[in-house]
Amino acid sequence: MYRIKLNGIKDKYDFNELIKIFLRPDQYEVLTEDDPENGENHEKAELIEINENRSTDKNAVKREIYRKLSLITGKRPPWGILTGVRPVKLAGEIVRASAGDENAPAILQEEYLLSEEKSNLLTDIYGYQQRVLDRASDKSTGVYIGIPFCPTRCLYCSFTSNQKGPEDIESYLSALFKEIEYCGQGMKDSGVWAETIYIGGGTPTTLTAQQLNRLLEKISQCFDLYRVTEFTVEAGRPDTISEEKLDVIKNHGIRRISINPQTMKDETLKLIGREHSAVEIREAFETAKKCGGFIINADLIAGLPGETPEDFESSLREVISLDPSNITVHTLAVKKASRLIEADEDFHYKQADVVGKMLKTSADVLKEAGYRPYYLYRQKHMAGALENVGYCRDDTPCIYNIRIMDESQSILALGAGGISKRYYPEENRLERIPNVSNYSVYIERLDEMTQRKEKNFFKEV
Repeated sequence: MYRIKLNGIKDKYDFNELIKIFLRPDQYEVLTEDDPENGENHEKAELIEINENRSTDKNAVKREIYRKLSLITGKRPPWGILTGVRPVKLAGEIVRASAGDENAPAILQEEYLLSEEKSNLLTDIYGYQQRVLDRASDKSTGVYIGIPFCPTRCLYCSFTSNQKGPEDIESYLSALFKEIEYCGQGMKDSGVWAETIYIGGGTPTTLTAQQLNRLLEKISQCFDLYRVTEFTVEAGRPDTISEEKLDVIKNHGIRRISINPQTMKDETLKLIGREHSAVEIREAFETAKKCGGFIINADLIAGLPGETPEDFESSLREVISLDPSNITVHTLAVKKASRLIEADEDFHYKQADVVGKMLKTSADVLKEAGYRPYYLYRQKHMAGALENVGYCRDDTPCIYNIRIMDESQSILALGAGGISKRYYPEENRLERIPNVSNYSVYIERLDEMTQRKEKNFFKEV
């Protein structure tokens, strides 16, 4: 047990997030000078004094924490003192401030203690994004439409996904259509236009072909699509994909979909509750190829229960053989709302070394296969405090993914669990406008959701 005393510090949050990378919550207690010495365990705990010179430089304090805990634990996390979700955004700020990307890796390594590998990865991704994508127009927005239903709930899932019958889904769609109508008119009235549209979930292809067609028709009726450069539909679960549904998507001019295996190992698929086989994944890709013309993303998760680095590499190589344009490699995140953390709250700590090997393999194998990293983000409770990386081939990056991580464009989010973000370019800040997460509460409080957008998204845009 350790007592970590932060001298001259009042807000412990940022520092605690860094400490959690090194130590499990039951291994330490964080104190400030204002906290009372309480508990009998203090006499048994080892005291670690931090910031005895009372520096006001937060990064200097974090570097001290990193170095002292590295000596104690033997860990040297490759992301250094960074705990935020969007490190590519930081890399961009450094590049612009230092007037060139050649200086950025050294600054990331010295100021933030990143490994050489991660600092080079960040600057490489930022440089690529700058080459393929112009700055977003102040009048443009990304549009997210959420379908919060799935056939089953995965072991690791923390999203607001529901396993509901036809009547519940129809009730939800009725409410969602009203929000689409409202937001479509709000965009026209305020001169806002959609650069990208992304239908996510849950699993949007949980909808029947008829329901999916009605949804896409409603979007076409209410939104001006002539300036939309990218339209994506997540068809993540292969057990929800059919030729009929893909034809509906294609007939609406949509060319980007996701088919998300997560793993190609049948035993793991069963363990995590996917309730489909690797054979069905292959069949889904064959169906999509038969329909023709889709840019396909495939998700894999590094660190799933029971999987070895060899298992992960086997899945990765098999997915590559299915010929998707994009492959996103996710580090397993063990969230509070998942069934996995109920089974083992320390799982993400135990998986750190294994996941590190998997991510190194993915970078090497995907580069060899002609894919390059194009976006990156991190989450809380990720194994090894590592990262998620999206890879693309043939300059087919997902613009929506880049924009939402860059945080320099508004996001208009519709449906249960959607979080709209109004971007104020003159202040370089975002204002969050959330919808409620529960789909039934969303239906009941739809008027409130639209009023929030009226007040906070469409005003003076």
